[in-house]
Amino acid sequence: MFIAVAGNIGSGKSTLTQLLARHYGWEARFEAVDHNPYLEDYYHDIHRWSFNLEVFFLKERFRDLLAINDAKHTIIQDRTIYEGVYVFVANNKDMGHLSDRDYQTYMDLFENMMEMVRFPDLMIYLRASVPHLVGNIQKRGRDYEQTMNLEYLQNLNRRYDDFIFNKYKGRVLTIEKDNLDFLARQEDFRLVVDKIDATLFGLFSF
Repeated sequence: MFIAVAGNIGSGKSTLTQLLARHYGWEARFEAVDHNPYLEDYYHDIHRWSFNLEVFFLKERFRDLLAINDAKHTIIQDRTIYEGVYVFVANNKDMGHLSDRDYQTYMDLFENMMEMVRFPDLMIYLRASVPHLVGNIQKRGRDYEQTMNLEYLQNLNRRYDDFIFNKYKGRVLTIEKDNLDFLARQEDFRLVVDKIDATLFGLFSF
């Protein structure tokens, strides 16, 4: 199977991916954040570095999808190629950070890639309010994230909802994240696992 965890910056995707991989014995794959050569530059000058950053992410996510397609075991992925396109790239385009020419080049490349891959068997969407996101971003303390403004996170949240509820054609399990702490509270993690079991395996969810 191919499982994906989707959600805005600071929603808890990486943490949940790690926990679920350990619980089910799945292989975890994480997006290239810490070794992305454009990320720090991007947050200092979004307009200049948007195209470079997005193409790098697209390349990395497509490489992961090719490996996932060939895998004989279950893989859980932290953020998908679809979010990169329909949330982050679309947001950068509307904010004027991508030219029409760069956007069209990017979308042509993405559409060619999509002929070779498939939807996840399940996408788990961690839905969180902006205050919750900000709290998590501040807590983990990545320097390049501390300059993000609230409007940027709000725009991404709106796009995530539109993508999940109106555009995405695959199977989705939405988890409302604000009142959950699945790292610190075992009962919260158990709640998430019950929902996944019910969705994937038809087991009764408590």
